[in-house]
Amino acid sequence: MKGFVPHIVQYQGSKRILAPQILRYMPRKFERLIEPFAGMAAITIAVAKQGRANRYVINDLNMPLVNILQSAIETPNELVADYATVWNEQFSFEQGSVNHFYKVREDFNNGNQTAANMLYLLARCVKGSVRYGSNGQFNQSPDKRRNGTSPKTLKPNVDAISYYLKGRTEFMSKDYKEVLNEARTGDIVYMDPPYQGVSNVRDCRYFSGIDFHDFVEAIERLNHRGIDFLISYDGKCGDKQYGEDLPAELGLQKVLLNAGLSSQSVLLGKKEVTYEALYISPGLQQYAPKPSNTVEYSLFDQVVI
Repeated sequence: MKGFVPHIVQYQGSKRILAPQILRYMPRKFERLIEPFAGMAAITIAVAKQGRANRYVINDLNMPLVNILQSAIETPNELVADYATVWNEQFSFEQGSVNHFYKVREDFNNGNQTAANMLYLLARCVKGSVRYGSNGQFNQSPDKRRNGTSPKTLKPNVDAISYYLKGRTEFMSKDYKEVLNEARTGDIVYMDPPYQGVSNVRDCRYFSGIDFHDFVEAIERLNHRGIDFLISYDGKCGDKQYGEDLPAELGLQKVLLNAGLSSQSVLLGKKEVTYEALYISPGLQQYAPKPSNTVEYSLFDQVVI
């Protein structure tokens, strides 16, 4: 399908659905895309599918996630085969598929952190949501209603991702500030850090949280160096705003992207739209599209379209 953007597995917090809106604020061609908080790299994949960048940097402090992406891109056949082995085992496991999940989770936490094991845990766990306990171990539970993505479904997605990114991608698992230090003129940095609305200090999707003031200082340094960037950071639902705005002194444009109806509000009998904030660096503001059925907020003047 022409407009289809491949993805490896469901991942909570993924920007796959918002990618078309986010890419509207990028130039058609640029040198390198850097994702310091890649997760499952939805923006990288979307950009690569459109052939916008020449090279890519995928970084996440969660090394097992990076291992999945590196395996998918560099050795797709091996990843699918290894995943199929783990995935098929759940159907012959004597104690049932749920206990099979717990066995794989235990093996993973004991050091067997293969890309296939991590992918299976992610594919089978509740809401595709990575969660770690205070001891750093994966502690999310299995979704008992489904078996996870089948290898047959996985393969064409992995093959497509490998086609777009193989030979053009660098993989890292570093602190985001180290990655930002390596950015240079001509790069675009896309950042999707742990939201303040989730946690101010530590987000259990990550091994460590992001200090707000440290993050602001890192953004200031990018501005001083003339590095272009986009930041997905918090947002609002109904009358409730999540998190603190980034300082106006940074000169960023803030746009609220329509992320659809809040599933939580629907359960409560409401129909409230969730908006996720996108901050645009000065150098990229020239690419902002003309508003059309969107809601945009400037850090200096609020404008409702």
